[in-house]
Amino acid sequence: MTLPERQLANAIRALAMDAVQAANSGHPGMPMGMADVATVLYSDYLKFDPTDPKWADRDRFVLSAGHGSMLAYATLHLAGYARPTIDDIRNFRQLHSPCAGHPENFELEGVETTTGPLGQGLATAVGMAIAERHLNALYGDDLVDHRTWVVAGDGCLMEGINHEAIGLAGHLQLGRMTVLWDDNKITIDGSTDLSTSEDIAARYSATGWHVESCDGHDPADIRRAIDAALADPRPSLIACRTIIGFGAPNKQGTSATHGAPLGADEIAAARKELGWTAEPFVIPAGVAAAWAGFGEKGKKLHFEWNDRLASNEKKKEFEDRLSGKIVPGEAFKAYLDALVAEPPKVATRKASENTLGALTADIAALVGGSADLTGSNNTKTSSTKPLTKDDYSGRYIYYGIREFGMAAAMNGMALHGGVVPYGGTFLVFADYCRAAIRLSALQQQRVVYVMTHDSIGLGEDGPTHQPIEHLQSLRAMPNLLVLRPADAVETAECWALALAQASRPSLLALTRQNLPPLRHDVTENLCLKGGYRLRTAAAARKVVLVATGSEVSLAMDIADKLEAAGHGADVVSMVSTELFDEQPVAYQADILPGDVLTVSIEAGTTFGWERYTGRDGLRFGIDSFGASAPIDDLYAHFGLTVDAITPKILAKLGN
Repeated sequence: MTLPERQLANAIRALAMDAVQAANSGHPGMPMGMADVATVLYSDYLKFDPTDPKWADRDRFVLSAGHGSMLAYATLHLAGYARPTIDDIRNFRQLHSPCAGHPENFELEGVETTTGPLGQGLATAVGMAIAERHLNALYGDDLVDHRTWVVAGDGCLMEGINHEAIGLAGHLQLGRMTVLWDDNKITIDGSTDLSTSEDIAARYSATGWHVESCDGHDPADIRRAIDAALADPRPSLIACRTIIGFGAPNKQGTSATHGAPLGADEIAAARKELGWTAEPFVIPAGVAAAWAGFGEKGKKLHFEWNDRLASNEKKKEFEDRLSGKIVPGEAFKAYLDALVAEPPKVATRKASENTLGALTADIAALVGGSADLTGSNNTKTSSTKPLTKDDYSGRYIYYGIREFGMAAAMNGMALHGGVVPYGGTFLVFADYCRAAIRLSALQQQRVVYVMTHDSIGLGEDGPTHQPIEHLQSLRAMPNLLVLRPADAVETAECWALALAQASRPSLLALTRQNLPPLRHDVTENLCLKGGYRLRTAAAARKVVLVATGSEVSLAMDIADKLEAAGHGADVVSMVSTELFDEQPVAYQADILPGDVLTVSIEAGTTFGWERYTGRDGLRFGIDSFGASAPIDDLYAHFGLTVDAITPKILAKLGN
């Protein structure tokens, strides 16, 4: 017997009501409102195999409105994925349950990306759609031919990142991306009339999108709109007019269903309204069987895809690409040898460009870009032609002035697989990217942020562009590897380290100004330790100078002065505090012994350096905003010179 589609959708509604009520926390309204749309999507359009959630050619489904997480958990369970089980759903929002308050990709297979911060899911999906088109251009329809689907709410479309994301998607004509907008006209505060009066459809049309609308509770109309979207070469927005909390007779259509349990009485009334007689967390056998059948088509398509892969001449290359295993090759080795033969005096942003020249020649998976600062970030190489709507095989994306959108898109590319993304902007604009960088770290994704102009060393552009607090605030972010190299050799080593991080993002903080060569041996990647002894004291050690990036050469000059005064001074290049903190305690104690004066030098805030210098150490940096002036004047003004620092160290030593 064929069951009415409304009954299949009601299974989502029932699970959402029951789970939120059991947790006494959550958002039942959106899953109840979008249940009909989700049912149509799973039954007729979404390509998936619940027995293999990592199938490379599956469609990507992104719940951008992550607060409605029970929509994802209910559909995954009903469609036959191994997790979440019904017990997982019973424990919604509880400690150690994979059914977290917002979907987390590292908790459940089938959750393509962690969402919750509104707008980022949609922006991340743009990156997934870019990766799909890029890999399709390389491997053809036989291996890569899937779509990216997004369920987004009013909040996702209001967030500023939405402007950046849809502009990029429209420009690149990502026609295999479809956004299903839960157009329920309700936010937490109440009706959307309280806060917005814009014509969203017109805004999307203006950025090059195809726009449709439908009754989000009429399966036939939903199918009509989706079919129209699939027939159009542009990315599509479908405004699905829905009633939030559909089925709850006294609360539907109001903000009361948005972010709170319906309550026992309203749930009982909703069950009666929907004709749902099953007990809480019980799915009737007929409904369960119908949902399980949705995945059968995908299993067949997966079987056929496996046959095509087995006979494809690029099978090994494709599998290697999707595995994420990348190793620098001969071009990188030759570049390292050249650094030793002719040590260059260059800015680390230029050293990064030179390193990338070798790495992009060696590693085809590297796809780069910049937020309109290509010539300043030095992120383009001869191996990376532009990726455009006319040629998706390119490996360089001109993101425009869209730092946040760039960062989110890179997350999407990394999550999709087959692409290792890197992108550039100024370090001060990490603030524009920060929410996406945080999701890179939370999702354990290999994304490389190339952040140049990393201090007052950028000079005359002044305090609006001079990072002060940025390095330390980024170091405070869990699972983010911040790397600040001191010369060309360290820059190359940092790139190798960044690419070796399979489960965390990296941020390279690079200089505008030229730096002298300090390292002349590449037999071992010393940056791997995070901090290492670059120079050993000649006289009896009295001081350890700990510096990063452009201040390491300054520390070397200060060490000369201290040695001349009879005080032995080590110089430690602290490339990465994260990596240093991961070293054995004995190694840390050897590098930073407790019986000598420890001095930190960094052209940024001194905040946090006391963890290495101790309260009795010295910390040289900048605890105010910068200023507009030539670089030498700035370093003198802020006391970051040999003549300013050396006397203070000598005074501390009692000299």
